[in-house]
Amino acid sequence: MNPWADPRWPETVRREVVRHLESCYPLEGCGVILHAPSESSWRVCPLRNASPRPALAYAFAPEEWLAVCLQADSRGEQLMGVFHSHVDGPPTFSAEDRSLAAPAGHPLLPGVSYLIASVHRGCVSWVSEYGWTNGDFQTRRV
Repeated sequence: MNPWADPRWPETVRREVVRHLESCYPLEGCGVILHAPSESSWRVCPLRNASPRPALAYAFAPEEWLAVCLQADSRGEQLMGVFHSHVDGPPTFSAEDRSLAAPAGHPLLPGVSYLIASVHRGCVSWVSEYGWTNGDFQTRRV
């Protein structure tokens, strides 16, 4: 069964995200999803988790994040999603996730979806999507 069947995201994107997050277990995996509207193309960019506590949190490796941003800009791609996993836990937007994504109550990446996958025993069991609405991150529904 596909744990993430939201038709708003192309099947290839969903597959690549799930594959990356499962391969990172028992550590949290992370990355971004880019879209080039002019070409109708999508790109999943896994990023190294540089958190000092990678089993409990994620942080993009700064040099990789910068390289992806520069490359996306040169290709005319838009950042559509940030994804990461929660190891053996629910796919909820944690207080730490919130503080990193919206320091001082302002989102760093407005309009971007945050996808959180629950990975149990190396398998994604559920993916939840969040977006900034009315001053906080709220679950997005299909």
